Amino acid sequence: MAPGDTDPTTTDPRWLDPDEQRTWRGFLAAVQLLMDRVDRQLQHDSGVVHTYYEMLVRLSEAPGRSLRMSELADSSLSSRSRVSHAVARMEERGWIRREACATDGRGFNAVLTDQGLKALEAAAPAHVETVRELLFDQLDAEQQLQLRRISETLLQHLTATGSVSPVPLVAPLGD
Repeated sequence: MAPGDTDPTTTDPRWLDPDEQRTWRGFLAAVQLLMDRVDRQLQHDSGVVHTYYEMLVRLSEAPGRSLRMSELADSSLSSRSRVSHAVARMEERGWIRREACATDGRGFNAVLTDQGLKALEAAAPAHVETVRELLFDQLDAEQQLQLRRISETLLQHLTATGSVSPVPLVAPLGD
């Protein structure tokens, strides 16, 4: 074995060194604070939680503004029961309606209503400005590219097992 290599037969944890620990904790805190601030802005300005906003976005981008409930769960990285609960709450607001799936009598589609699209369109400008202010305005062009590459690398790794559906991106991975 070369110096610095670990023995694959050993069960000792691969502890983080001080630099890795600092990187991990900084990353974790930044992501948590970013998501908290984005969620607070959406709730304050639009009365919608970020999870619901993302579901509305997914539906607005889908053909016919409709997705099977299971596809909505996969694309929003939520459990089916959590999506079912969220859809029920958004149905109460008139933003989404459920329709029986035409190709499978057991399944249901979530459909974005005109009222839901209007709610999304009303929330989007302030949300995008918040994302721009908190994230993109803090990074130069090279840092933004690095962040995208790092994020795409992590996404590829985290979805490679097939136990999680690939996360829909705006464009394919790469430059």
